[in-house]
Amino acid sequence: MHAFVRGVRLAGSVLALTLLGAGAAQAAKAPPKQLELYAIDCGRLPVPNADGFADDGSYKGLSRTLIVPCYLIRHPKGDLVWDTGTPASKEALLGGLKALDLEPADIEFISVSHSHFDHIGNAGLFAGSTWIVSPDEKAYAFRPQSRAAGAQFAAYSALENARTILIEGPSHDVFGDRRVVIHRAPGHTPGHTILELRLKSGAVLLTGDLWHLAESRAGKKVPRFNTDRAQTLASYELTEALAAKTKARVVREHVVEDFDALPKFPAALK
Repeated sequence: MHAFVRGVRLAGSVLALTLLGAGAAQAAKAPPKQLELYAIDCGRLPVPNADGFADDGSYKGLSRTLIVPCYLIRHPKGDLVWDTGTPASKEALLGGLKALDLEPADIEFISVSHSHFDHIGNAGLFAGSTWIVSPDEKAYAFRPQSRAAGAQFAAYSALENARTILIEGPSHDVFGDRRVVIHRAPGHTPGHTILELRLKSGAVLLTGDLWHLAESRAGKKVPRFNTDRAQTLASYELTEALAAKTKARVVREHVVEDFDALPKFPAALK
């Protein structure tokens, strides 16, 4: 990951089983009757200088604190974990699953918006699940520079031999009913993706690292460290068009106010 986040101490929040009574936890393990989104707080990421988040110098000297979210999507046909936090988030993620009477072995699908350490940092826990990934992102995650990243690479390296579904087209319908769809939105990384959910309450877009700061969306700011500026701008247009078409709630994943507006775990958005 980038220099501005190296060495950051991430305070992962450990979630206790007392969040739910035993009866409620047992009910959670049974397949839900409708689509559900659980947002787990996997820590905070202080950024003393946000200059890297805009290649035009707009954020030079600006300090922010970013949320690091982990998501569980429960569908009548199975469960999907989307984004897994940093390695330091492990207890928060496992605690969240445990609060719902789940463990990694119960999860059918694993997918991440991209392979930066604050999104793929615990994906190795789900090597027994089916990994859904863009071919470009899989290649990026296992390129020589990634393999040289030591503990960060070790945290997800087991995915290399996991059952894998490659997203060959522009999108992938996870459960075959258009309620959970992964869309390719490259630019931040070569195979960056976003997640569309069609909940009973309305559509939701989990947008990964398209926009790190709240104002980046309106300003169409492109981070200095993105792999392709033109692809980034095209992905902005794709996402905005999808949001308009579906009247979706857009969640900028690292923006604290977007995360806090979701139901507080262990409640779910349905």
